[in-house]
Amino acid sequence: MMRAVTHAMPSRAGSAEARSRLRRSRGVVTACGWPHNGRVAGVSPHLPGRVASPDRNDEQASDPVLDRRYHLVLLDDDDHSYGYVIELLGRVFGYGVEKSYTLACIVDAEGRVIVETGSHDEVDRHQRAIHAFGPDPRIPHCKGSMSAVVEPAR
Repeated sequence: MMRAVTHAMPSRAGSAEARSRLRRSRGVVTACGWPHNGRVAGVSPHLPGRVASPDRNDEQASDPVLDRRYHLVLLDDDDHSYGYVIELLGRVFGYGVEKSYTLACIVDAEGRVIVETGSHDEVDRHQRAIHAFGPDPRIPHCKGSMSAVVEPAR
């Protein structure tokens, strides 16, 4: 169970008096007013103002799979128009026409383009949105959505 710390950390722009009080009360504070190495014993670096659980090592608690970044790669095919790609990128990601057009040109020329880099959950959600976008109404023989794959960022 996490307990709230009873004292507040001064902001970086905090007064010299507040930093001085903290230095006297805690002992290990850098000249800018922050704790040594960005940490104070027992305070979780992930939850400012919270005390870390004594049975949990914060270094081990960080799951490397969750901390990884992933690319969402849009794959080219001959069944979708530039207009479709621009509309898809605008609706799914909120990209403007210029950025969407640039990405459409890249996917057409290179066969693939990274449209997003983020957490696995984020890119997975957007991949599902791309796959659910439906066929291109401008192309009569188009049967479905464009394809996108998730790849680990290097």
